[in-house]
Amino acid sequence: MAELKNKTAQTEATAEVKPARKSDPRIKEIILNGLIFQNPILVLFLGMCSTLAVSTSLTNALGMGLSTTIVLICSNVVISLLRKAIPKEVRIACYVVIIAGFVTIVELCLKAFLPALSESLGIFIPLIVVNCIILGRAEAFASKETPGYAALDGLSMGLGFTAALSIMGFIRELLGAGSILGHEILPVKATLIAAPCGGFLVLGTLVAVVQYFRAKPPKAKKAEPVEAAPVEAAVKGGDEA
Repeated sequence: MAELKNKTAQTEATAEVKPARKSDPRIKEIILNGLIFQNPILVLFLGMCSTLAVSTSLTNALGMGLSTTIVLICSNVVISLLRKAIPKEVRIACYVVIIAGFVTIVELCLKAFLPALSESLGIFIPLIVVNCIILGRAEAFASKETPGYAALDGLSMGLGFTAALSIMGFIRELLGAGSILGHEILPVKATLIAAPCGGFLVLGTLVAVVQYFRAKPPKAKKAEPVEAAPVEAAVKGGDEA
């Protein structure tokens, strides 16, 4: 009886312990794709018009990047929720209407709370409606995935876009204007970097650096030396002749 009670108690204790959930590998894949492997600017070359136009300063780059990120997340979630209700024949038109609604909200918020930034970005905020990044993710990802994955994809793609745009804005403002966020840092100014052709130069340099590291083969792990197993000599029994 005592052994039976012990086995029952062990069985109940084992049943109470829930197995640990394994982390979803798709989450890591989506994040890394948006930030590095499928970066909208440095790998996919999407949204080039706004990238070259607003990357003259770090402030403009951050404003444009964060605005695009908000629209990406919101539009991806709504399109994912409505993916089964939207007819295939008019899906692009529906996507544009959904995206335009969120772009209008972002534009009005910028005009109300950040008028200087809104004026500086100008027409490029309304042009987010036809940005290839947003339409591309809506068609290729959000229309086929659940809202959770769609929101994560919008966040990672938006942050990847913002990061690349901010790096360009930082370099062009630092070298072209000799300052960052209004604070003078360099006494010498390379006005060529602030010019439109400077955007191509900075973008080309960043793309070359990214492609170099992407094409670089991974380092092969050194194989640990395997110790040879001792060979035992076979000894035959018997008397020597």
